[in-house]
Amino acid sequence: MNVQRLTLHPDRLFPSDPVVRDIARRLYQQIKDLPIVSPHGHTDPSWFADNANWDNATSLLLLPDHYVFRMLYSQGITLEELGIHREDGVAVESDYRKIFQIFAKHYHLFRGTPSRLWLDSVFHDVFGFTKMLCEDTANHYYDSINAQLAKPEFKPRALLERFNIELIATTEGALNDLKHHAALKGSGFETRVITTFRPDDVIDADREDFVRNIAKLAELTGEDTQNWQGYLAALRKRRAVFREHGATATDHGHPTAFTADLTMNDAAALYQRCISGKASATEKELFRGQMLTEMAGMSLEDGMTMQIHPGAHRNHNKVIFDRFGPDKGADIPSATEYVQALKPLLHKYGNEAKLNIILFTLDETTYARELAPLAGHYPALKLGPAWWFHDSPEGMLRFRHQVTETAGFYNTVGFNDDTRAFLSIPARHDVARRIDCRFLAGLVAEHRLTEEEAGELAYELTSGLVKKAYQLK
Repeated sequence: MNVQRLTLHPDRLFPSDPVVRDIARRLYQQIKDLPIVSPHGHTDPSWFADNANWDNATSLLLLPDHYVFRMLYSQGITLEELGIHREDGVAVESDYRKIFQIFAKHYHLFRGTPSRLWLDSVFHDVFGFTKMLCEDTANHYYDSINAQLAKPEFKPRALLERFNIELIATTEGALNDLKHHAALKGSGFETRVITTFRPDDVIDADREDFVRNIAKLAELTGEDTQNWQGYLAALRKRRAVFREHGATATDHGHPTAFTADLTMNDAAALYQRCISGKASATEKELFRGQMLTEMAGMSLEDGMTMQIHPGAHRNHNKVIFDRFGPDKGADIPSATEYVQALKPLLHKYGNEAKLNIILFTLDETTYARELAPLAGHYPALKLGPAWWFHDSPEGMLRFRHQVTETAGFYNTVGFNDDTRAFLSIPARHDVARRIDCRFLAGLVAEHRLTEEEAGELAYELTSGLVKKAYQLK
């Protein structure tokens, strides 16, 4: 058995040039141990409310991680073999050890990917492995991880402390009862684990459950959501409830960045067409655009930071969607236009310095041409970090290279991990810190920044900007 050692090189992700590498090392030493602020993610709040031990390596590390099973599926391994639940109830593999063995046998597929960086860090730093994951070490990994997960120090709240996570935000739909966040009240963790308001379920008229959701919104709020003003009042009430559970931000995962600013009468008439089920595809897109502008107005009222995450062609693989439902790794980046799309919203609210709108993109061609110039001008706009498919060393560098000259550093918002994979959060933030120090070191080496300035920026990119953008104390 020729098993490779698992080592994490201390200079990983730093530049090969020795002069620049030395500067990057010095900058990294200043910020590497700062507390983690995770302002946008998708971890399960029940983990922190219940504080129960996880019981299985496969269900924790593999099944929720679409980065993992997406790659395996691309190489001909079926999702049934990986134990992914089917919508029609057809039996899938339920032997978690066998699933983990499949993953280990194909671990080489992740060479060169950010998933490999994150997973190696988890295996080495969290679980203490010194041999590489492979077919021969699969059972050792599986048994050791399960044994460690049963220990008190692996309870979710204990890991928050171990990982030095100062704050983590989850993301819940507008109709969520927030019971897990409510259960955290009085625990001391209610200010460390907060929610985020994601109203797509009651805004996107393309959803099959949209009309039912509007009825549920009425039940939750006591407002008459069959009329436009009642609907807006109900949304304001739900935002207030989320605020009571710690939310400082909203999140909007629209197909495009399209916005609109209709008259009150036109908006009311459009809403009636949507809740009657008679709206065309064009009208549904117009409604989504109107609601982005409405949400911006509400953010100006209540102070919540607004995140716009457009540009994902969701559920591209219809066969996978029909069998397994949404969020199963078949979402694909698509071209996204911002300058004309955001103009109605920005005409109305873009000059409001008290409004915080964070723009994300999956279309890297817009960085220098559209997003940086917009954020470099409008007081309300900031740029989110390289996201999802571009949450990678090269993706982060492309973002910094294309955005910084026009938008600067201070119109960006640091890093967020946007993950369901809780154990990988320290690794993801470490990658971002190393890449930012690498980029800053290049500017110092070229005498475009002093090293003192770069040190200040390293702190801001790690902690200061994210707290300001998300209004975190």
